[in-house]
Amino acid sequence: MAKLSTNTGHAFEVANVPKSGPWRDAWRTFRRNRLALAGMVIITVFIVLAFLAPVIAPYDYKEQVLADRLQSPSAGHWFGTDDLGRDIFSRVLYGARISLWVGFFSVIGSIVAGALLGLIAGFYGKWADMVISRLFDILLAFPGILLAIAIVAILGPSLQNALLAIAIVNVPTYGRLVRSRVLSLRQEEFITSARTLGAGNSRILFRHILPNSLTPLIVQGTLGIGTAIIEAAALGFLGMGAQPPDPEWGKMLSDSRQFIQKAPWTLIFPGLSIMLTVLGFNLLGDGLRDTLDPKMVK
Repeated sequence: MAKLSTNTGHAFEVANVPKSGPWRDAWRTFRRNRLALAGMVIITVFIVLAFLAPVIAPYDYKEQVLADRLQSPSAGHWFGTDDLGRDIFSRVLYGARISLWVGFFSVIGSIVAGALLGLIAGFYGKWADMVISRLFDILLAFPGILLAIAIVAILGPSLQNALLAIAIVNVPTYGRLVRSRVLSLRQEEFITSARTLGAGNSRILFRHILPNSLTPLIVQGTLGIGTAIIEAAALGFLGMGAQPPDPEWGKMLSDSRQFIQKAPWTLIFPGLSIMLTVLGFNLLGDGLRDTLDPKMVK
C-alpha cells in the first residue's frame, strides 16, 4: 500500500496497481488455465528428458543383449526390454529427441512456407492468389497421411524425408490461415497510413501485416506439433520414417506389435509417450488460443 498526501494534510492509501502490458496480461490469463499449465509441464518434462537422454539413459539405446530379450519391467530395466534385449526406457528417452525434432522442425518449415505463400496470395491477389489457392486446394484434396506416404515413397524412406513430407502436407493449413488474415488486414487504416507515408509492399508485409498475423500462427503451430508427432509415428509404424536402429516411437510400436500378448510393455511405454506428448501440445495450444484470442477472453 502506498500513501498519497494532499495539501489538506490528509493521507490516502492507494492500492498498488499491478503492472499491465500485453504480454503480462496474456501470462496472467494463461496461468489461470490449469489444463494449459499442465500441458506446458508435460512438454517441458519431455523436452528436458530428451535433452538429458545421454545422461539419464542407463543403457545405450542400440545395445543388444539377446539373453535379456523380452524381460518385464524391473529395477534393472524400468520399462523392460524388447525382442532384441534393448532397454526400452533408454530407447523411449532417445525417441523423445526424434519425435520432438520432427514435430518442431516440420511445423517450422510448414509455417515459413505457408506464411510466405499466404502473404503473397492475400496481399497481391489476382493471378497470384488464384495459383496459390489452387495449389492449396490440390494438396488438401488428398488425405494428409496418404500424401505424406506418397512423398516418402518417391523420395525414399528416411527420417529426413518423413519430416519434409509432413512439412509439405501441412503447408496449406498455415497458408490459408495467413491468407485470410491478410485479406482482413490489408484494408485497415494503419495499412493505408503506412502506404501514404511511402512504405513499400515488402515493408508493409513484413513490418505491419505479418506481425499482426502471428497470434493465430502460434496457436495453430502449437497444435500442429502434436499432429506432426502423430504423423511421424504413423510413417515410422509403416517403416517409412526413421530406420533401424533409430528408436522412433512409431517404429518401436511397429516392431513390437507381434508381442502385444506376450510382452505388452514393449508397446505400452512408446504408446504412452506418444499420447502424453500429443496431449501436452493440445492442452497448451488450447490454452494459448483462449489467452491470445480476444473473442475467447472472458
